[in-house]
Amino acid sequence: QVQLVESGGGLAQAGGSLRLSCVASANILSMNSMAWYRQTPGKQRELVARLSVGGTTTYADSVKGRFTLSRDNAKRTVSLQMNSLRPEDTAVYYCNGRILTKDFWGQGTQVTVSS
Repeated sequence: QVQLVESGGGLAQAGGSLRLSCVASANILSMNSMAWYRQTPGKQRELVARLSVGGTTTYADSVKGRFTLSRDNAKRTVSLQMNSLRPEDTAVYYCNGRILTKDFWGQGTQVTVSS
């Protein structure tokens, strides 16, 4: 099975930056897509950004212009650069990989943004 391990979460002040990384146990080129999701208590898990087959990247409206998804195929790593952080960005962030109909999830990494 595919394992995904996130890192890079932590504390930041509003307006600050964090960079999250997700390392996969398999070649990320074998994935139909790689994505970052986030979830807070009482809310549904929401898509933050997704890298699809062919290299197309989409972002949630709430993070456009602030977050950037990138990949390093050789290092089997997908990263999320988060700039201009806001308190509402506070959440547990999860790395997601999709192969056909199967989803693989990381353990999550906490991001907390103070006012």
